[in-house]
Amino acid sequence: MALLTASYKIEVERRLRKFEFDENTQSNLTRLADYITAITPKFGVMLCGTCGNGKSTLMYAFQQALNYLADKNHFDFMGNHFKPKMTIYDSYELSQLARDIKEFTLIKNKPLLGIDDLGNEPVEILDFGNPIHPIIRLIEYRYINQSFTFITTNLTAKEIRTKYGDRIADRFNEMLHVIIFEDGSYRKNKQ
Repeated sequence: MALLTASYKIEVERRLRKFEFDENTQSNLTRLADYITAITPKFGVMLCGTCGNGKSTLMYAFQQALNYLADKNHFDFMGNHFKPKMTIYDSYELSQLARDIKEFTLIKNKPLLGIDDLGNEPVEILDFGNPIHPIIRLIEYRYINQSFTFITTNLTAKEIRTKYGDRIADRFNEMLHVIIFEDGSYRKNKQ
């Protein structure tokens, strides 16, 4: 919890904002820490809520904490094949990268993947006139392989079901531990 909180504080200040360890921030950090330390966690996490309430900041803080531990060889006991570094992509960026099959295959196979702002991308894109559904295919692949996936979104459960269909919504229920951010935007100018 201490490393996650420190990483969150660093990420907030990197964004030139003032770190506020208010009740909502503490609750969100605690719920993520509880998920991380669960005996049998799901193989992914989704942070949901309105714009500006710290979801992306918390995902980047998690990445920073995880990568710090990896750099300190904290995971050496897992063997040489376990590389716990997490890469984060914006969902719109992912939809564009899907046109490059080789690049998209590398992304699909990352052991730890962050998808920021799910729902910001078009569901369908055209590749040489052929419709493809990159985020749906990515989620299906990671679900089948039980690959750790960290997602942030402003969408509600109903909006996820409408945009991606019942199949993806149902898979999310199995694969993702959902943390709903109840607080409002930290971006508002406080008087």
